[in-house]
Amino acid sequence: MNTSVTSAAMPRACDSDPACRSVPGWVFLLGAAIFVVTTAEFIVAGLMPTLAAAFSVTVPETGFLIALFALGMTLGGPIVTALLLALGVPNRPALLWLLGLFLAASTLAALATDYPVLALARTLQGVASAGCFGVAITLCAAHVRPEIRGRAVSVVLAGLMIAPVMGVPGAALISQAFGWRASFWGIVALAALALAAIGVGVPRTERQAGASLAANLGALRSGRLWAAYATSGLIIGATFAAFSYVTAIMTEVGGFSPSAIPLLLAGYGVANVVGNLVVGRLADRYTIPVLGGGLAILATALATFAAFAGNPVISTAAFLAVGLVGVSLNPAMVARVMRAAEPSPLVNSFHTSVITGGLAFGTWAGGAAIDLGLGLTAPLWVGAGLAVLGLLSLAPRRARLT
Repeated sequence: MNTSVTSAAMPRACDSDPACRSVPGWVFLLGAAIFVVTTAEFIVAGLMPTLAAAFSVTVPETGFLIALFALGMTLGGPIVTALLLALGVPNRPALLWLLGLFLAASTLAALATDYPVLALARTLQGVASAGCFGVAITLCAAHVRPEIRGRAVSVVLAGLMIAPVMGVPGAALISQAFGWRASFWGIVALAALALAAIGVGVPRTERQAGASLAANLGALRSGRLWAAYATSGLIIGATFAAFSYVTAIMTEVGGFSPSAIPLLLAGYGVANVVGNLVVGRLADRYTIPVLGGGLAILATALATFAAFAGNPVISTAAFLAVGLVGVSLNPAMVARVMRAAEPSPLVNSFHTSVITGGLAFGTWAGGAAIDLGLGLTAPLWVGAGLAVLGLLSLAPRRARLT
């Protein structure tokens, strides 16, 4: 039996206590853990030529290491989460077990001497990562007041936003100075630190009856939940249809020099962080308006980017706007899912899988459009179309939760 404490079980005296309306300090530890697993997910992107040479494979084969991580998240995350629920492991110990699996897989990756071993390690990292996302968000939601869930979740997801800005570039710098294994061992060290910090810093709570595996599976039959999942997948798909090809678009269409790309990506990362903080503040009270407004801006920004990709000023402004309202809508996406179904590890793990699937689909669709001969701006139009579909997914009243 899962034994998380729901917010409904918190004492009524908390209503008059300002401390209960603020985000607990230990939630930042969950954000740190998400930072580590997200850095591990994208670390290969900054090390592709180095890893290709080290393992005597092609760059596309190195790229498969990212896909294997995503596959582990999409398929393995819900399975391992369901297994922990079936075994009756409470949320806090479940997170520690998942971080332990991630630590072991990261160690295997750092020790790998051939490509198949590294591929296996990346897949296991993805499985553990998806579980960590689902359980961390569940822990957060279970121990804060309902009216600040979105804000608290935005703190957890800040790790997701900061990783591309600090973690991935930092890993690339370490690799350049000390070799790729040093970067991988850095992930191991950070994972061990996160495991220890959460073990000490996240409070043990009273054991109370929580949702069983059967209840978790029952929640997945909700039409409103799958409507929320669909919107999330379309938001991330729209964003990554564009983001996955932005370097080629900016250099070959926009005329930017390769040396300008890191600055553009850093600006995009800062926009992600700012957008996440703003959305986190608004997500609890204005979930659907935030999602609707964000999707409208996202569709407009992507269409503008596509139409004016050759104009450096307009394309930069549009790209930064995508950063503000793309991945940054995560807190509102999570808030909507938590309104559609009681927050639980399996519900949140499936949400992570859907988001990862949206990322993969958007990237594939953008590439397919290029392969059809539609030009390098085609992924931007694909992204704009997916954003419009996301907006339409909010239209049915039964999907709006209002």
